[in-house]
Amino acid sequence: MVLIVATVLLAFPVPSWATNNPAHLFFSHSLLQGRDFSNQSLPAAEFANSNMELAKFDHSDLEGAIFSKGILTKASLKQANLTYAMLDQADFTEADLSDAVLVEALFLGSTFRHTKITGADFSDAILDREQIRQLCEVASGVNSTTGVATRSSLGCR
Repeated sequence: MVLIVATVLLAFPVPSWATNNPAHLFFSHSLLQGRDFSNQSLPAAEFANSNMELAKFDHSDLEGAIFSKGILTKASLKQANLTYAMLDQADFTEADLSDAVLVEALFLGSTFRHTKITGADFSDAILDREQIRQLCEVASGVNSTTGVATRSSLGCR
């Protein structure tokens, strides 16, 4: 599994801001339950292996952020920009991803139980077949930023 993720990551170029971000924030391995990160600019911030249960990231810019192995149970990421984000092996149980932009985000190994995805744009996101099947069961709406339908972005039939 690690080899697959590494191969996928090497296939995508790293945006220049990800390597040259002077405001780079490191929250990995942190207890962030209930914290409010709403309406913030946090590109390339690291939240890997953190507990973010009930945290809020509504309307935040999280482009290229790293949430690998994060606990995002009941977290709110409404209208967040998570383009190019690493969200692999994360727990999105009962999380709210409504109207989020998840373009080219990596989700391998993540769980989506009772996750709200109305209007979320998953265009070119990396998901496995089971994740897509599960998400297509509840997919609806159109993203207000990109204009892309959730079902279309997931390739639902």
